[in-house]
Amino acid sequence: MLPIAMLCGVLFHDSIGKIAFLSPYIIFIMLLITYCRVSANEFRVTKFIWALLAVQVLGALCVYFALLPFSSDIAQGAFICVFCPTATAAPVITGMLGGSIPRLATYSLFSNVTVAILAPLLFTYIGTDADLTFVESFFAISTRVFPLILAPLALALLFQAFMPRVHDAIASRQSLSFYIWAVALIIVVGNAVSFIMKEPADKIPEMLLLALASLVVCCAQFWIGRRVGARLGDKISGAQGLGQKNTVLAIWMALTYLNPIASVGPAAYVAWQNTINSMQLYFKTKRETIS
Repeated sequence: MLPIAMLCGVLFHDSIGKIAFLSPYIIFIMLLITYCRVSANEFRVTKFIWALLAVQVLGALCVYFALLPFSSDIAQGAFICVFCPTATAAPVITGMLGGSIPRLATYSLFSNVTVAILAPLLFTYIGTDADLTFVESFFAISTRVFPLILAPLALALLFQAFMPRVHDAIASRQSLSFYIWAVALIIVVGNAVSFIMKEPADKIPEMLLLALASLVVCCAQFWIGRRVGARLGDKISGAQGLGQKNTVLAIWMALTYLNPIASVGPAAYVAWQNTINSMQLYFKTKRETIS
């Protein structure tokens, strides 16, 4: 599904612009499906949650300021690869690898809420529009990010309280988010390709550096997440929580609020994280076959 979706985005990038407006709605639906997976009584902030959130936020800022003296574009691309929340499909992959689905689904919730709260402030500082004041830019970003990430949570809680059958029906169809994600991937890859095609040839070295930076960040997040998770009782959930990112949301945020060329970072991250996941699933299956 991954290569097919990416190939469709590449081949039909000229036409993707006609349906690009669907991206926020698709992200909304994916988050709603994920949030319905977690019951309200599971929303507990544990050491596991705090540790991963610290790496996600503080790590993103450290990466940004470390790369800023060399290139603001590369700094933004690496920043969004760390700051963006956990992928909506991460709990599914975590379950396949033997990790805790409820624990990662809970972290996914807090990860998204953290981004909703901090994104307006950080994006206003990092990608401030010269035509807007800080307050105007902050307000403009808040009105788009808050509803997109927090409204699905509110709707999921309302379903659980007043329409439990609807809530259970959505929760039992988690696989739908994977196929919806594939459609979203076609759109964001198509948009990214359209942007890259319009860039002059002298931007190619910078785009290659962005792809390289996202590879380093991807490997580092899987490794750090595994180390943190091992100390707190679940190395698989730790690795997937930090390493597997919602790249659909990341590309959309980069194209919308940062320098658009920064979207090359999360676009390349799509390939890196899925290569790592494929290898993990392959070796797990091989070990089980041998045993």
